[in-house]
Amino acid sequence: MIDLVAEDQKNIWHPYTQMKNALPPIPIVRGEGAHLFKENGEKLIDAVSSWWVNIHGHSHPYIANEVFKQLNTLEHVIFAGFTHPKAVELSTKLLSILPSNQAKVFFSDNGSTAVEVAIKMCLQFWFNQDVKRKKVLAFADAYHGDTFGAMAVSGRSAFTRPFDTLLFDVEFIELPTKHNLQNLKSKISSLKSELACFIFEPLVLGAGGMLMYEAQHLDELIAHCKKEQVLTIADEVMTGFGRTGKYFATDHLQHKADLMCFSKGITGGTMPLGLTTCTLDIYNAFLSDDKLKTLFHGHSFTANPVACAAACASFDILTQPETMANINRVAQNHQKFKDKIQHHPKLKEVRQTGTIIALEWLNDSKTSYFNNLRDKLYHFFLDKGIILRPLGNILYILPPYCISDDDLHYIYQQIELALEEF
Repeated sequence: MIDLVAEDQKNIWHPYTQMKNALPPIPIVRGEGAHLFKENGEKLIDAVSSWWVNIHGHSHPYIANEVFKQLNTLEHVIFAGFTHPKAVELSTKLLSILPSNQAKVFFSDNGSTAVEVAIKMCLQFWFNQDVKRKKVLAFADAYHGDTFGAMAVSGRSAFTRPFDTLLFDVEFIELPTKHNLQNLKSKISSLKSELACFIFEPLVLGAGGMLMYEAQHLDELIAHCKKEQVLTIADEVMTGFGRTGKYFATDHLQHKADLMCFSKGITGGTMPLGLTTCTLDIYNAFLSDDKLKTLFHGHSFTANPVACAAACASFDILTQPETMANINRVAQNHQKFKDKIQHHPKLKEVRQTGTIIALEWLNDSKTSYFNNLRDKLYHFFLDKGIILRPLGNILYILPPYCISDDDLHYIYQQIELALEEF
C-alpha cells in the first residue's frame, strides 16, 4: 500500500505553506456530509467547508450522479465557437436568481480568474470608448486572489510583498462606516475622471480577517459610484450561494453592482469553475465591427461540461426549500453562540453574518495573519476532530449547510474550552 505522507513529502509543494518546517500532511481518503475521514479511519468535522467551497456536504450523491452522467456524455469541448447543454443550462439558471441587471455570463476557471475577467472588462469598457479611465478603487484589507490582477486589487500584505513593484496602481479606501462615508464619497468624486471601477467583497472580507460591515453603507457607496459613472464589481467568490443568509450578499443591497464574480461554492465544492457576469451595457461596449474591441480572454477549460454539470446540480440543491432552511438554522445557531460569548474577556470581537461567524482573540501580539496563536488553535481543534483554519488570531466557522446541530454545538463547546486554555 502506498505511503501517502511519504510520497506527498517527496513530490508535492503545498499552498500557503512554509515547506521547510511544515508538519506532515494529513491524508484524507473519504468524505461524507460535513465529515472527512483520515487514512486511519478517524473522522474530522469540516468546519471551514474545505476552503469555503463545499456548501452541500462531501460526496453528495445527486451531484456525483450528475457528474457521472456528464462524464459518460461529453467531458470537454472547446468553448470558442462551440457551446453545450450544461453551459446553457447553468447560465440560464444562474441569471434567474441574480439581480435583474445581470445579463451575460463569462466562464473561467476559479475565483482569481473570475476577478481578472471583471477587471479586464471594466478597463476595456472605457478603452473601447476611448475614455482614459485606468484606476481601480478597492478596500485596503481586501483579498481578491493570487493572480497578478487579483493581487493588484487586493490590500498590500505579506502575500503581495515580493510583487508590489510589479502591481498596477490602485486607490485603496477603508471599509465604509457612518463616520467616514462622506469622506469616501468625496474621494470617489475627486477621482471620478480616472476611476474605471470599484471592486469589493460585499459585507464580508474573507481572507482579510472575516471583517464585516453594514449593507446600508455599501449601498450608499455603490449609489455614489453610479452617480459618478464608476463601474462596480461585486466579488461574490466567497459570499455567494447562501453564505450570508441570502443567495448572494448583494441581495442585501438595493443598488446592484455592474459586474459579479463567482467561484468556490458554485459547484458545491466538486471541482473548479469561475464565472463573471455583467450588464448589457458592458457587453454592448465590446460589440463592434472593429475586431480589436473583442474581449481577448479565455482558458483551455472554459465552461468545462463536467464542471457545469456539477454547478447545475449544486444549483438544484441550493434552490430547494430545505437548503435555505438549513442556512437559516446554521445562522441562528451562530447568532445564539455569538450572544453567549461575545463579552468573553479573551475576545476582542465576535462577528457574524449568515453562516459565517468569526471570533477575534485578544493576546499579547497584534491581530495578524502571522499571529502565533494561529498554530496553537489549529492543532487544538485538530486534536478534537475539527478542521478550523484560523486567520492568525481570528478563528472562524464557515461550515457546509448540512452540518448537524450536534456538530455545531460540539464545535462551540470546544471553542469555549480553547478560550479557557489560550
